[in-house]
Amino acid sequence: MRSFRYPCLASLLWLGLVTASTADPDVREEATQAQRNQAELQARIDEADDESRAMLAELRELERANRRLERENAELAPRLERRADALERREAALGTLEETRDALPALQARLVERLAQWVDDDMPFLRDERRARVASLQAMDGEPTSAERWERIVGAWRTELEYGREFDAWRGYQDSEGGRREVDYLRLGRIGFYYLTPDGREGGVWEVASERWVPLDEAQRREVRNGLRIARDRRAPELLTLPISQPLESTGEGDS
Repeated sequence: MRSFRYPCLASLLWLGLVTASTADPDVREEATQAQRNQAELQARIDEADDESRAMLAELRELERANRRLERENAELAPRLERRADALERREAALGTLEETRDALPALQARLVERLAQWVDDDMPFLRDERRARVASLQAMDGEPTSAERWERIVGAWRTELEYGREFDAWRGYQDSEGGRREVDYLRLGRIGFYYLTPDGREGGVWEVASERWVPLDEAQRREVRNGLRIARDRRAPELLTLPISQPLESTGEGDS
């Protein structure tokens, strides 16, 4: 009987409290407010959890973006360094461009002057033609652009250099004691310069050291005649035995 009595008493007390709380409006209002407060607190906790998860996801995305940027920066760094070096070189070139432009006319004038001196000191082949070319360079102040003047100067120098590689023959005139006469000229680069009269009875080799024509003997004139035929494609190439106009060590194309 004892074991049944006490539980029944507790149940009665609880029922009494519930009944009392149900009967008392103030107690009922406090209970309702407590439930609302608990619900609001739970809602705040849930909202805070959602915000925390969103912030965590955003933080992870920012970390991934930061790693991508670091990789891209590592790849771009060498390229940017090369571009920076190129810009520095370009700026340095632009810095000296004005000085170069100012010095260019004087340089061109010196090149024309050296070319004129070279023609005067060289063997006297095609001298009128070569002097006329130099004179046209000296009188080209009216050229529209500096680039065109430079192109003509370089072209004239290139032509002079090519003379040292040519095997050429032509008919021209020569001033002699007996007056002006027609002769055939033969030129072996800048090594040998020869002439032969049309009848083959006279011929000579230009001697650079003495700056005069030295007569050739009959055998040498025959060699010149063979050279003329070879230069004019009338004879197959062959070895010629002829005196040279100047020592080989003095025939450099850069000499003036």
